[in-house]
Amino acid sequence: MADRSGSTRRRTIGPRKGDIREQEILDAAENLLAKRGYQDMTVNEIAEAAGITRGALYFYFASKQAVVTALVARTVQELRDKSGAVHEDTAPPESVIATALDQTLQLWIDHGVVMRIAIDLASTVPAIEDFWTGTAELSIDAITEVLLRMGIPAGAGPQDAPAIARTLCWMIERTFYQASKVSMADLHRAKQTCQAVWLRIGHAP
Repeated sequence: MADRSGSTRRRTIGPRKGDIREQEILDAAENLLAKRGYQDMTVNEIAEAAGITRGALYFYFASKQAVVTALVARTVQELRDKSGAVHEDTAPPESVIATALDQTLQLWIDHGVVMRIAIDLASTVPAIEDFWTGTAELSIDAITEVLLRMGIPAGAGPQDAPAIARTLCWMIERTFYQASKVSMADLHRAKQTCQAVWLRIGHAP
């Protein structure tokens, strides 16, 4: 189809081939992380699992660390989307809390291996730390908003919503992290406990 200048525009339908290949590499890496762990997983194994050569993988990612960093980025985008949904949820706070923690539970079920490696590598890989802590700040903002709706003051003190939200966020992260290393049942119990703590804080006199 030509525009008025006479040039021809090519319509793009669906994702580009390169984008699809990158996602296939990341999917392969996530599966290998679950089976082999970060230290034992190799670039050759990632390439083989993705159905490409080692050289072809380097066209997309410079190293194993770069692959995992991109995998973390993809996963935390889901976390960011969930935090945004909390801001837009106009249901009663108790319902918002239940929904938020149900979604958190599902993310740990689906991508727990990636979220654990993000936590493990954050102290040594600046890009991963930026992704993880930046996403945590969005979660803290979302938790703060729910606490405000539950009547917690919006001050700057240790008993006010922002400080409590920060503590809740990191408590939830660590609780799910530890539970995900044990069993699915522990993950579900972690969700229930975090929900009980959040509710009790919101309803405290």
